[in-house]
Amino acid sequence: MMNRREFCKKTMIVAGGLIIPLSALEVFNPRRLYAEKNDKGKVRWVFLVDVHKCVGCGFCVKACKIENDVTWDANVTRTWVERYVITRDGQTLIDSPKGARDGFTSQKIDQAHAGLKDVKPEDIAKGFFVPKLCNHCDNPPCVQVCPVGATYQTQDGVVLVDRTWCIGCGYCVMGCPYGVRYFHPQLHVAEKCTLCYHRLSQGMKTACVDACPFGARRVGNIRDPEDPVTKIITTEQVNVLKEEFGTKPQVFYLGSSMEVK
Repeated sequence: MMNRREFCKKTMIVAGGLIIPLSALEVFNPRRLYAEKNDKGKVRWVFLVDVHKCVGCGFCVKACKIENDVTWDANVTRTWVERYVITRDGQTLIDSPKGARDGFTSQKIDQAHAGLKDVKPEDIAKGFFVPKLCNHCDNPPCVQVCPVGATYQTQDGVVLVDRTWCIGCGYCVMGCPYGVRYFHPQLHVAEKCTLCYHRLSQGMKTACVDACPFGARRVGNIRDPEDPVTKIITTEQVNVLKEEFGTKPQVFYLGSSMEVK
């Protein structure tokens, strides 16, 4: 039986009765990540986003829609870019009109039902752009909740959806903590980023990586110590989104900010 001291070592009690494992609060360690993956095979695809380099042009979103036949005018996309505007009084304003397919053509922040919010330049403390996509988690909840096995993970880590098996139940859409899944407007099956697996398997880069003129997006093999992406992940300060969920995301952010969710 676990005694009180052992219990306190393994858990942290938070107001409201929530018990969080301390392992979920550990600081992200990219070197340990490489060590854990290095003995499992030759390839494990990962994605790197350099927030410092993203200008919100939307070229990546356009390229993705064209490459993967994502309905052009529908308000869905496999990857998108969010604009963050942090005001001097502490507000965090976020928008992504049409997923930033056409970039950000207005200084006004699209607040959905609240309309457009006009922020004066002198009231802005900082602003930046954050590309987002499926995190191709090592521990993907979408795979776990799919009742028919339509969502699955490849040997090299990419999470895919088999349209012929998908029954459109929506469990994977609800199970993803990152909101990256949606229903195909015509086929009514679950859709998301595939990391352009059809291109990766042919030795090519993803469409969004090829389309980015500033090098803000990169794809690499974390099991190759000489891969440029691996070198950045293991030597520079990177982070992942919502690490506390324990999904082990494989999209890493360089230069991200605490306001990014």
